[in-house]
Amino acid sequence: MNSTSRPENCTKATTGSSSQNSRSNFYAWLIERDGDIVTRDEIESELWSKDVVVEFDHSIKAAIAKLRKTLGDSAEEQRYIGTVAGRGYRLLVPVERLEACRDDGLEKLGGGKQPSKRRRWKWFALAVLGAVIALSGWQYWRWRNHPKLTDKDSIVLADFDNKTGDAVFDDTLRQGLSVQLEQSPFLDLISDRKVNETLKLMGRPAGERLTLEVTREVCQRTSSQAMLTGSIAGLGSQYVIGLKAVNCNTGDVLAEVQELAAGKEAVLKALDNAAVSLRKKLGESLSSVQKYATPLEEATTPSLEAWQAYSLGLRTTNGLTASLPFFKRAVQLDPNFAMPYAIMAGTYGGLNETGRAAENARMAYERREKVSQRERLSIELSYYFYATGEQEKAAQTAEVLQQIYPRDYPSYMALGYIFSVLGNYDKALQEEREALRLDPSNGMNYIILGNGYAALNRLDDAEAVYKKAEKLKVEGEYLLVDRYLLAFLKSDAAQMAQLAASAVGKPGTEDLLLASQADTEAWYGKLKNAHGLTRLAMDSARRNDAKETAATYQAAAALREAESGNKEQARADANAALKLAPNRDVRAMAALALARAGDTAAAEKLTAGLDKTFPLDTLVQRYWLPTTRAAVALERKDATRAIERLKVASAIDLGSPAQVNVSLCPVYLRGEGYLMLHDGSAAAAEFQKFIDHRGVVGNFPWGALARLGLARAYALDAAKDPSGRDKARAAYQNFLTPWKDADPDIPIYRQAKAEYARLH
Repeated sequence: MNSTSRPENCTKATTGSSSQNSRSNFYAWLIERDGDIVTRDEIESELWSKDVVVEFDHSIKAAIAKLRKTLGDSAEEQRYIGTVAGRGYRLLVPVERLEACRDDGLEKLGGGKQPSKRRRWKWFALAVLGAVIALSGWQYWRWRNHPKLTDKDSIVLADFDNKTGDAVFDDTLRQGLSVQLEQSPFLDLISDRKVNETLKLMGRPAGERLTLEVTREVCQRTSSQAMLTGSIAGLGSQYVIGLKAVNCNTGDVLAEVQELAAGKEAVLKALDNAAVSLRKKLGESLSSVQKYATPLEEATTPSLEAWQAYSLGLRTTNGLTASLPFFKRAVQLDPNFAMPYAIMAGTYGGLNETGRAAENARMAYERREKVSQRERLSIELSYYFYATGEQEKAAQTAEVLQQIYPRDYPSYMALGYIFSVLGNYDKALQEEREALRLDPSNGMNYIILGNGYAALNRLDDAEAVYKKAEKLKVEGEYLLVDRYLLAFLKSDAAQMAQLAASAVGKPGTEDLLLASQADTEAWYGKLKNAHGLTRLAMDSARRNDAKETAATYQAAAALREAESGNKEQARADANAALKLAPNRDVRAMAALALARAGDTAAAEKLTAGLDKTFPLDTLVQRYWLPTTRAAVALERKDATRAIERLKVASAIDLGSPAQVNVSLCPVYLRGEGYLMLHDGSAAAAEFQKFIDHRGVVGNFPWGALARLGLARAYALDAAKDPSGRDKARAAYQNFLTPWKDADPDIPIYRQAKAEYARLH
């Protein structure tokens, strides 16, 4: 490019004539040097201060590339700006400038010669260079130092600002966004339970709408790093979805995205795209996003109405029973929606409806192929636990969930529960404590942790947990019954009566307390009262459409009647329960009751059916079948075979095999077998387990009868050594004293009194 003549009234500027201020701009240096090199060191030291962290190479190369594009230049054919490898940059064309004008600093050029348009354009392009370099460097510095999130930071999700007026978007989009973000092992969303607990502490009702102001306070109170807001607005037939992550302490915007949906049916897809973009901007690695970002319509449902029902179910705070209609509605609207089935499986399982739990777990499992990895693992855990009964596989799945999502409290809660089922209460307590630490607002975490402490006879710790739950106004069907059982263990009759009275009229809770009262009456030998309370519990359950629960209460009643010697009543209760709802637990308990009541043929038929129907079920194969087969052997006076049968159960015979309070059945029968073999010491060791593990036994009536078994074991030893008679008499008194007001016609009670009399 040739230089043009300068205006007549201006003189040519020399390289050293520019002011010092001009040296702060790169473009000025290039002009001043007139072909000489501007070094990289000069650029770095002059344009960026020492306390600014910036990736220099990236910034300067980006700026040069932009300027070359503006000039029509390129790195391959350098006509205007040359790169001097390893050193810096220089202009490749001569420069002619306007000198400061004589009259007013810069000539108005009214009578002088105007610079050519081409030269003015090139001047403008060069002037842009400094601004481009500075802006590019600042933008890159801000990008590098942008306040992104880490995997230690938590997020509070606000309610969507629904500007469309369409109620179907209320709750739906927030829940959809939650599902997408929860796929991420990187992000940590504060749970709705914790949000509700925080709202209560703020003096606001649980479930209150999370506006911007409310969300900010929740965010600050939970020590979270950011709040995530969303909005949806109509744009003709289209919808605009916006997401924004904001530091709730400083107000800084951490990330912001917008997506356009072509129509209502495309809203979930747009929300999905927005969520994925946001995850990247918040600092999650590309590989993580690619691995854990199943599209919402695949992972959940394309039906906004089904989403709406599902969301309402998740936000229900007043117990398990109240949430079921919403999840049922969700699968009516979209029968292929997997997660409502999985949640209903857990809900029915918690309500003793094990048949319905298994059915829903299978439905979820059959629809798991397209869900997210997190939901797939949750569905598989539910399937193994409720449908196939493979407790070890369920535990392994929970452990995988913990590895991928270490902040996922449900996996710890589930693993703790599985360990309890298998009788490993020390391991259960570790998991339960971690679950509560991760989510102290979840009422079920308090219930399960309280159970864990009680199972280990740490009654004061259990009481402290329940009191904290009460203070936090935790709700749930099982909290009252667990507090009732704790009061029983602490012999607090007044508290038991108060808790039972407080459950009256509460669906899903009343029947639990009535059934627990029935067990307490049976513990003290008042079987007629127990029978009446069981009938009331069954009626209450059936009014709540819980037929399986009612049958479970009746099957448990058959066990207490059989062991007390009321064999006819036991057979009647067992057969009636089987007719009412023959699910797994009912069939298992009925089979054992029938075997103990002398109907071995019916018991063997039931065990054969259980074996065929539940070939993989841990509790069926390693608890119920060996126990019932041992009972059949004892009825046939084959104690050796009975004890041999029970070896299979030894690893889990301290477990909790049913939702109702039934425990240590193999232990009891093993003790009975040793009594039959006249081995008093071995029998005493078995029956003593009921006393050593009284927190596990609770008010299960066999626990009271185990005291009689212990007395009988001591009596066997006393027959060999008369010095042991006092020990045997004391043991009989430990059984007979609580039974002082027992029904006088109970066969085992009459036997016990006669045996005690013979010791004098």
